[in-house]
Parts: sequence; C-alpha cells; structure tokens
Amino acid sequence: MEYLTLNNDVKCPVIGIGTFTLSPSEAQNSVREALKMGYSLVDTANAYVNERAVGRGIKESGIKREDVFVSTKLWPSEYENENAVEETLERLGVDYVDLLYIHQPAGNYLAGYRQLEKAYKEGKARSIGISNFEGKYIEELQTKWEVVPQFIQVEAHPYFTQKELRKTLDKYNIKIMSWYPLGHGDKSLISEPIFAQLAKKYQKTPAQVILRWHTQMGFAVIPGSKNVDHIKDNLDILDFKLTDEEMEMVASLDKDMRYYHRTDEQLVQFAGWRPAFEEK
Repeated sequence: MEYLTLNNDVKCPVIGIGTFTLSPSEAQNSVREALKMGYSLVDTANAYVNERAVGRGIKESGIKREDVFVSTKLWPSEYENENAVEETLERLGVDYVDLLYIHQPAGNYLAGYRQLEKAYKEGKARSIGISNFEGKYIEELQTKWEVVPQFIQVEAHPYFTQKELRKTLDKYNIKIMSWYPLGHGDKSLISEPIFAQLAKKYQKTPAQVILRWHTQMGFAVIPGSKNVDHIKDNLDILDFKLTDEEMEMVASLDKDMRYYHRTDEQLVQFAGWRPAFEEK
C-alpha cells in the first residue's frame, strides 16, 4: 500500500473502499472482503445509513482496528447534536475514527466544524475534513477554523481536476479524497484513447489507469462496489506508475466539467433531512 502524509503527520492509504449507495448488507460484505484483500481505508457517512454494517464488516474481516483507516461524515442534521460524534462512534463500533468530516455546507456547518475540532482535540478523530466545501463556503470556513482540516472530499476526475480549489488547498497542505473518480461511469471518459493506450502499455484496464492517475495526483480515492471482482481490480493499481509525460497527457483532458451540480435549494433540503439510522 502507498500512503499520503497529512498535514498533522497522520498517514492515510491512497486507495480505499467507498460505501456510498450500498445497502447495509452490501456495505458489510464489501468492507469485509475488501479488507481481506488488502484494503485498509474504509469510507462511510451518517447519510449512507450503513455505518453499523461497515462496523460489522470491519469486525468480520479479522483485521485489527488499528490497521484500518476509518472515515465517516456527520450529516447537517447532526451538526448541533452534542452527542453526534459519540453516536457515530457507537454505530461504527469503534472508540475513534481516523477521519471525521462534515458532509455538506448546509445548516449550521460552523457548529458542525466545532464538533470536529472538539473530537480531534479529544482523540476521537485522528484527522478531520470537510466534504463538498468549495467556493464561498471554503473561503468563509478558512477564516474561522481553529484546526486546519487534513482532507476535503469532492468530485474529482480527469475531466474535472479541481485546479482552482487546489490553489487554496495547497496553501494548507489539505489533501483531496475523490468521489466520482471514474467520472460517474461516463463511457466517454473511460473510453478516451489515452486510457486505452496506457491500459495496453501497462496491461491494465482504463479504469485502473484512471485510479492510478488519482493516486499520482496526490489524491486518495475511494471507488465503491458490491462486486468482489471489481473491488479486487480497483486495488490492483500500485504495481505500475505513469510517467510525467503521461500525467501531462491525462491533464490535457481537463474540461472543468462536473457531473454533479448542487443547488442552494438542495442545501436547504439537506439541512432539513435526518437519516433513518440503522437499528442496533
């Protein structure tokens, strides 16, 4: 495994298993099998409503807790809940998480960030992050944080490399964790000739080449799948390395094109919705 060294010297694996859109049973199975294969980063969230299942998957894998980098996110409905962190840890069945995010710049997100800082200072979160904070939201937050975040989780892929956001992040050495790393399954991205060319050269798939590009960009990447073969393939990216010239060729694909466009109305909806957490 390769690791990123965060701005607080914590080390995070460059590739992990994501659990967005996975049902509890799917998340439990994917996490268990991924950890057995050699993954050591697992990402979930309050809003995915599968934290208990992720915790069960970790336990069933037989991997020691200290050898798993656990990442989760507080949802806006929990930002002013003083017990949100403890309840999240209880659902996961852990005493601490390795990375704790606030999930959206909705509701009282400053209160949410204060929860992260408190958890960090108390050792309940080894690192903290912000998810989906861009533009005016990160501009405001950086004037008010007491602890600089270690991570931001945002959409990133070869069509959208977050060039503008990275100008801010680089000042603080904040790392990106990519979602939609394969362009939300866009065939036009995966079918770009450069990826076919590189896949042939390195005897990999175009998807594996794209995931390797993420890690060489200095991003952590968390592709999710319920297919065991896909999970295995996604991890099999660390035995080759793109050259500087090849990285530049991929960079030329950047169109500043997002697949997800969030609206202010959605942020209002996010603030008013509370996940129906899993039963014990």
